[in-house]
Amino acid sequence: MPKIEDVAAKAGVSVTTVSRVLNNRGYISQATRDKVAQAMKELNYQPNEMARSLFRKKSNMIGLIIPTVSHPFFSELVYQLEYHADQKGYKVLLCNSNRDISKERKYIDMLKKNQVDAIVMGSNVQDVKHYLNLHLPIISFDRTVANNIPIVTSDNYMGGRLASRLLIDKGCRKLAHISGGVGGPHHAALLASKRFQGFMDELLDSGIEHASLELEITGLGDKRNVDELVRFFQEHPDADGVFATSDVLAALVIQACHQLKKTIPQEMKIIGYDDVGLASLVWPRLTSIRQPIREMSECAIELIVKLLQGEEVSMINSFPVTLIQRDTT
Repeated sequence: MPKIEDVAAKAGVSVTTVSRVLNNRGYISQATRDKVAQAMKELNYQPNEMARSLFRKKSNMIGLIIPTVSHPFFSELVYQLEYHADQKGYKVLLCNSNRDISKERKYIDMLKKNQVDAIVMGSNVQDVKHYLNLHLPIISFDRTVANNIPIVTSDNYMGGRLASRLLIDKGCRKLAHISGGVGGPHHAALLASKRFQGFMDELLDSGIEHASLELEITGLGDKRNVDELVRFFQEHPDADGVFATSDVLAALVIQACHQLKKTIPQEMKIIGYDDVGLASLVWPRLTSIRQPIREMSECAIELIVKLLQGEEVSMINSFPVTLIQRDTT
């Protein structure tokens, strides 16, 4: 494997000059740059990025911590974040925490050792002390961490109100609220919990009954989730409208309705949240509250760039949601 000394010898320059070319430091003539570049090409020399990052004190890497990339919302989020990071010259180091606090702490240690420039965190664990005092920019996705950590979110509260309002307008007389994973109603730091608050406030204004179920999501293909939903609807046979706090949960509700032979939308109307690609693939096609994932991801990367440049940024960056009506309502 060729070394920097080999490049210097072939280009007829000093090792210091090659280092300056690689790190773009100091004045180097274009002719010298071209000689070094040609020598690197002929030798197939690959610079040691870790060593360069230590020299520059900048790795051009962003750490991303999420619960699981297998969830359709997070997979779309990762895609968009990686795209916009690349547009700004950054690479993304992906960490799946599986909602395991010890695993998150290990990942943070790894990110620090790899000299990442910043972290985007979409953590769902309750204790987030390990994100404090890291001395590098952090952007929080849809959750409160600390007053000095900027948040990117959508209008979760309005999303809940839009969902229950539509179900009521469609004639539903008893609504079910289904949560699990993200969007649970009992974790105030997770801003997705505001979906439940909006849902409830709209119901209080109308006097409509409701029932709630919080699933313990262990895996997208876990049949126990559908079985739990079947039992829930058997206990509440008069429920005729569902607001599920993610499209994945809404898809599970569709499966449960099929098992119970409840027709959609005649006997049961269903609304999901996120409007990921899954919403248009399930049958019937799912009505959903759309989060602008692309715009939110672009905002998160722009915030990181501004923080790295020492600029001030907004602490709360909230995006409006949109009701997308399809076949389930």
